[in-house]
Parts: sequence; C-alpha cells; structure tokens
Amino acid sequence: MKITLIQADLLWNDPAGNRARFEQKIAEAGSSDLIVLPEMFSTGFCTQPRLAAEPYGGETLPWMKRIAQDTNCALAGSVAVEENGNYFNRFYFVKPDGSVFQYDKRHLFTYGGEHKEFTAGNKRVIVEYKGWRILLQICYDLRFPVWSRNKNDYDLVLYTANWPTPRVDAWSALLRARAIENLCYVAGINRTGTDPNCSYCGKSVLLDFKGQPLADVEPGKEALLSAELDADALRDFRKNFPALQDADRFTLE
Repeated sequence: MKITLIQADLLWNDPAGNRARFEQKIAEAGSSDLIVLPEMFSTGFCTQPRLAAEPYGGETLPWMKRIAQDTNCALAGSVAVEENGNYFNRFYFVKPDGSVFQYDKRHLFTYGGEHKEFTAGNKRVIVEYKGWRILLQICYDLRFPVWSRNKNDYDLVLYTANWPTPRVDAWSALLRARAIENLCYVAGINRTGTDPNCSYCGKSVLLDFKGQPLADVEPGKEALLSAELDADALRDFRKNFPALQDADRFTLE
C-alpha cells in the first residue's frame, strides 16, 4: 500500500482556504492508496471550538468524500466538529467509496486548554482498508502508550498532529517507540508554520516496524512524504520475532 503524508502550514481558522490549498497539494501528490493530513487541518489547532468547529456533516467532510472519490484514494485527517452541543477533535478516515470512519481524540491536551471545551472520545478505532488494519490516533495520544498497545489487532497507526517545535524531540522519539514496541508501521504527520500560540517545524515521518524511517523531511518545510508499505515483510517479521504474544494483558477502565 502506498501512503502519502502532506506536511504543510495551515491558514488560521480559514477552512475554505485550507481545503483549497490541500486540494492542490493532493493533486501534486499523484497516485496513492492513502493520504493523511495534519490535525485540525481546516483551521489549525483551536482550543476555542465555538470559533472554529463545523457542525457534523459540515463542509469539510463532504469535501473529503469528493476528494477520496475523485482520486480513488482514502483521505484522513482531523477536524473540529460540533455534534449535539458537544465539541470533538475528530479524526475522519474516508474511503473512496464514500464510507466514513471516525475517531474522537481521547487524550485532550490539558496544557493547552483543549479539555475545557472539547469532549474526550472513549472508543479505540481500527479501520480495515485494502487488507490493512489501521489504528487512528491524534497528537497528544502519542504520549500514552497503553491506548495504542497493539493487541495483534492492527498493522499501521496514524498519528495526525499539531505538535509544536519546543517539544518536537519528544514527538520523534515517541513515534519511533510506538513502532518498535507495537511491531507496526507508523505514520506521523505534523504541520509547519505558526498559529497565534505556537510554532511548528513538522518532522513528519513514516517508520517501519523496526522504527526505521521509510520517508522523512527537512524540518520547517512543506513537503509530501510517500512510501510503499510491505505487508509480507511485516508478517514475516512478526512471525520470526513474535514479541506481541508476550505482552502484558490488561483492560482499560
């Protein structure tokens, strides 16, 4: 499966402008099976959702469906959404056939005040696509390994983020740790540029199941990262090094 990450600056609270910019970048990316966009790609990371959130089914989700259908490629990324009076940081995964899967961010970023307005999700979401089992995660989730522990139920984890420059070394280290401990491919997509609160340098990366980079990019630049993921190589590695079967058993409350 070919996966492409689009590392880009975001226009602050300008959904139409961001959709137009990403549509152009998606066209430039060429053929892929899956394209992943940054966290809150239509607005930037906004902790005051009354200023930025779309109603469920608002303009961005139909746009994602159209792009996925037109390109015959799944499209994923998170959006601030209002539903039934609650606000969610919602990760959409849209297949070319128009089917939609969604994950609401579980670990809200209290340091930045996200927990004051947004509602945390409580459901772990794994999407099956083209023979791959794909776990959806958002930014701050990366710091909590129990939530992403591989129970031999996924092959690839997507982390979509607005992870600021002062803490970007942690981003890189934790992504590699998640790949190694879970024996899985990892896609970490981060933004560049600035918003009213932070600066971002990207450092998006695609990692294999040994934590080795398949594609990365120079910090601070807008870029497309693509790689072919090898399901046979993953299965062979897990068969020869069956560490997942030795993992501690636990349940989440």
